Amino acid sequence: MVLEVGRIGLWAAQRQWPTDVRTRTEIAVEVAAMGIPTVWIGAASGDLELPAAILDGTEGLAVGTSILNIWTEKADIVADHYAMLAKAHPDRLLLGFGVGHRDPVEKMTGRRWEKPVRVLLDYLDTLDELGVPREDHVLAALGPRVLRIAAERTAGALPYLVTPEHTRQAREIMGPGPLLAPELKVVLETDAERARAIARQSLSIYLGLPNYTNNLRRLGFTDDDLVGAGSDRLVDAVVAWGDLDSVLARIAEHHEAGADHVAVQVLTDTPGELPRAQWALLAEAING
Repeated sequence: MVLEVGRIGLWAAQRQWPTDVRTRTEIAVEVAAMGIPTVWIGAASGDLELPAAILDGTEGLAVGTSILNIWTEKADIVADHYAMLAKAHPDRLLLGFGVGHRDPVEKMTGRRWEKPVRVLLDYLDTLDELGVPREDHVLAALGPRVLRIAAERTAGALPYLVTPEHTRQAREIMGPGPLLAPELKVVLETDAERARAIARQSLSIYLGLPNYTNNLRRLGFTDDDLVGAGSDRLVDAVVAWGDLDSVLARIAEHHEAGADHVAVQVLTDTPGELPRAQWALLAEAING
């Protein structure tokens, strides 16, 4: 049985969280008090120190890693830390894994980018051998092959930088059972020029990574859409911006397309900080 993540969670990169445990815990308590069921940690580290601080400091808040890179995070280390946290906080930790991207991986590890799907399958085999339950891990999947692997070998998929149409296709590929939890970028700004400028601060890095651009091409976007930090058409498709009602409507599109859960990443003009004020506004609207 997959742990209960709720219908909507909050996504933020690990680098946005403060480094001291006390402040991390205070923020986690704040989020839990908002009625948000799940926090997702982008670019998480295999020592699981941030998930541990969040779990230790709260009672009901679930934590997902989105993602742990299979090239840089050793399976045995992740499994050891998972076992300790799962024992202390059962049914509250969901591990997300992914293959990452060729150029960053080769620079970080010195390893050749060779048969990433084979490396992924070997990693999943190792997790099985180390006793990490399949219902407690998921994959950052985009293309049909990895979506099928996610459905067959794990609890489900965490697609990133996708549209509701991708969610619809993913659900068709995966079938009705596995967890489907796409990430959705959100800007709480009604001025189109300002909202798109904030969105592009985040998008520019992803449009230099083939995993994402290839997926966006499969969804019908062209090279013209992918130049620089993206066309208005692309920005408007992958980033929900506007007032709270507009943003909630865009979240609902993913649910209607087959998502069980939507991991909402709030973007602001201070990307290095957690958007705590915006989280509070969004949580009030969600739970209102």
